[in-house]
Amino acid sequence: MLAFLPPVVRAAVAVSLLAVNTLFWCGLLFLFALVKLLLPFERVRAAIDPLLNSIATRWIAGNNAWMRLTQPTVWDVEGLEGIDPRGWYLVSCNHQSWVDIFVLQRLLNRRIPLMKFFLKYELIYVPVMGLAWWALDFPFMRRHSDRYLRKHPEKRLEDLETTRRACEKFARLPTSVMNFVEGTRFTPQKRDAQRSPYRHLLKPKSGALALTLNALGERFESLIDVTIVYPGGVPTFWQFLRGDVERIVVRMTRRPIPVEFFHADAMTDSRARKRVQAWLHEIWQEKDRRIDALLQAPQAPQREAAVA
Repeated sequence: MLAFLPPVVRAAVAVSLLAVNTLFWCGLLFLFALVKLLLPFERVRAAIDPLLNSIATRWIAGNNAWMRLTQPTVWDVEGLEGIDPRGWYLVSCNHQSWVDIFVLQRLLNRRIPLMKFFLKYELIYVPVMGLAWWALDFPFMRRHSDRYLRKHPEKRLEDLETTRRACEKFARLPTSVMNFVEGTRFTPQKRDAQRSPYRHLLKPKSGALALTLNALGERFESLIDVTIVYPGGVPTFWQFLRGDVERIVVRMTRRPIPVEFFHADAMTDSRARKRVQAWLHEIWQEKDRRIDALLQAPQAPQREAAVA
């Protein structure tokens, strides 16, 4: 543990280790991805995809190692029991910071299959990682403004079609599909602008999640509902690297998925999406109350079990 180092030095060490870890594993990832690109056959994909997922899992394990080395953060975690690394899971989480992704990966790596995130299309241009996400079949979603959609109504189904194609690829081997259903990071300004009924959350969006349930629902064992709270305030990624985050609170709840969602056509049936929306609203109401309680609770932290 390098907690004794000044924050800027800790951040420099963390950035260096993150860069080395990323470049090493992404080099291997791109090599196998090139084979898959040049030989686009089902048998080749069936052999290559598990290797790509394994490389990504090892990249996450490397990140977990430098976090343990450089971060003095106390982790208060509940709800990791009973999940299966060979199972299929739908994962949903509130979204506040880039740090959320590292939190999820640290806690769930090797406990469930590799999580595949729905990403904004612009992230495909992120150096190195954008190409890595593409190689791992992460779906890139285009977000259009309401004004644009009014002029181009045909674009409303574009993200749903992207989700459908992604689910066809996910179906080949056990996968955890991760969706930040708020669509963007929470801020009080965004909450007020969209007139969200929640204190700590934005309105959840049901379209992509409904289509995922329709395409893969019968495979999913459950929804892993994750709530992340930063009692000291939502950190920037730089503050996280500096080790400024004193405590992270995470609560996970496994929820059964209503069977009716497995057979509803979210591409064409607006009523199906509304039923999923109502289900999400109930979950979000409970999550909002839970965040309230966690922010007001006295600090009695516990460290999570060792994470690979």
